[in-house]
Amino acid sequence: MSASIEMPVEDENLAADGYTGLQALSFSGASAEIFAAIDACAYPVLRHSQCTINRFDAAKMELTRIYSSNIKKYPVGGIKSKSDKGWGRQVLLEKRLFVGEGVAAIKKSFDDYELIIGLGLRSVINIPLVSQNSCLGTLNFLSKDECVTHKQVVFAQSLGLLAIPGVLATLPPPPQC
Repeated sequence: MSASIEMPVEDENLAADGYTGLQALSFSGASAEIFAAIDACAYPVLRHSQCTINRFDAAKMELTRIYSSNIKKYPVGGIKSKSDKGWGRQVLLEKRLFVGEGVAAIKKSFDDYELIIGLGLRSVINIPLVSQNSCLGTLNFLSKDECVTHKQVVFAQSLGLLAIPGVLATLPPPPQC
């Protein structure tokens, strides 16, 4: 069962960008419902234009997208290498929040900055999803606003705690002896 939650779109630019609702694809059941609920819950406070959730493979230093509110530009299943990147070290290895404000911060931190900027996105909040001192992935909110408030960051971080069970449910089972 895929989750889809429709949200009212008050900004016509959001509707023009295809952000008229929330969709979790490929992962069914509880994870999809958790991710869509987090996205919907975040919108009134963050006013974000895009939300993604990634699962982290530490051995490969790769992220695999397991949720996207913009499946045309950022499809579920997309993989990004984060080796030899300052962002990857900070968020994935050191498990520290990243807040990028403005075009310069986005260009510096992301290989796909042209797509991000082309979508009119000007800020990002990346929350590492940590369980038992291991980074499982990231919860990401991107916005057309250049500035992010402290209230928005704290709220986004609290939503990261809710994403952890959904990410755990997408992990392959451990090998049996």
